[in-house]
Amino acid sequence: MSLSLVKVLMRTILIGYLLVLIVLPISAVYMKGFSEGWGAFLEDVQDGVAVKAVWLTIKLSAVTALIQAVVGTLVAYTLVRYTFPGKRILNSLVDLPFALPTAVSGVILLTMFSPNSVLGSALADVGIELLYNHYAIVIGMTFVTFPFVVRAIQPLLEQLDQAEEEASSILGAGRWMTFHKVVFPAILPGILSGSMLALSRALAEFGVIALISGNLPERTLVASVYIFAEIETFNPVGASVISIVLLTLSFLILWWAHFIQRRKERYA
Repeated sequence: MSLSLVKVLMRTILIGYLLVLIVLPISAVYMKGFSEGWGAFLEDVQDGVAVKAVWLTIKLSAVTALIQAVVGTLVAYTLVRYTFPGKRILNSLVDLPFALPTAVSGVILLTMFSPNSVLGSALADVGIELLYNHYAIVIGMTFVTFPFVVRAIQPLLEQLDQAEEEASSILGAGRWMTFHKVVFPAILPGILSGSMLALSRALAEFGVIALISGNLPERTLVASVYIFAEIETFNPVGASVISIVLLTLSFLILWWAHFIQRRKERYA
């Protein structure tokens, strides 16, 4: 078999794979969402419960992305710049949310913050409840999106020449000034792209949130659980409409993340 034929075959397989697993299913969702016309689509989009679910999802996903931008940066910096006992274990645990089924993650958080648990009971004693409210949703989103920013920043820190930081210190700059002037500009693309990926992932989270949020309409109901409820009540068109909203948001976020990545590679 000639090399050119192999290339054509591999290209065909790749295109077919993308068509069957990505393009056709997404196209089917868009077709279903618009199957009853623009009027019905706009009516479903403007449904009061749906609007509040989507806005709550966007708001709490944005909060999650901000948290990950800060915490992920601190964790990545610690793992790259410092040596301490248990570092390898901690580095491995960063990827644990990727490995766990989201339902299992939900059970973990549900058990941890349950009023019957040691932690949940202690928090309840001081008037803090971390289940069936917005705090629970943010905690769940933060748990499943934790690796994105850390893994986006780590390679950038490893590539950064520590001599630049040392030179900054020699010239009299303190740790904060060195981080602000030398380290932060180098890792900013990673922070932005990782945060965008965390935002996109948080928008779509279902398993964890379905278990710990309470799923109360207009209070703790998020878009992904709303979609599931629409399917359960035999309204696939309504589910497809809100799916289109989330898909469109995710496409825009991923495009922005890839744009940042391309700029980083161009100016590297």
